Amino acid sequence: MLISDSMSTLWLIYGALSLVVLLAGYLGLAFLPRLPRLVLTWAVAGVMWMPSMFELPLIEEGQVYSGQAPAIMVAAVAFMDGNNSVLVPAATRVIIGAAIGALFGLALWWSGRRRRLRKAEAAAAARDQDAEAQGASREEGRERQEPVLG
Repeated sequence: MLISDSMSTLWLIYGALSLVVLLAGYLGLAFLPRLPRLVLTWAVAGVMWMPSMFELPLIEEGQVYSGQAPAIMVAAVAFMDGNNSVLVPAATRVIIGAAIGALFGLALWWSGRRRRLRKAEAAAAARDQDAEAQGASREEGRERQEPVLG
């Protein structure tokens, strides 16, 4: 089968589905201002995309399967099993992923804020320039003429 035999395809599908979840979460948080919305969304992205190593015992004696999975999944399974030796590193990776994601969301907000400030300053300067041009034309002696009916 195409999906069951290919780890890269499995990770690709996981990435695509996680993007759908993140977009839905971002749109679901539309009631929040931009800063907390970006920080929360990217913190969740960091949690979802942080990988972690795991090992599972196989049926054969002494053999284990090792691989990578999202750290939140490894931490959840380790918590259910009560396996602290796996839970601590996986939970640490979850926290690190959330922190990196939150910092990325903060950086996105900061760059967007600066761009909006520059755009607002340019619009204010254009308004001031238009007001000065209108004031100069009135000072040249042209007075406003009232419309005459009849």
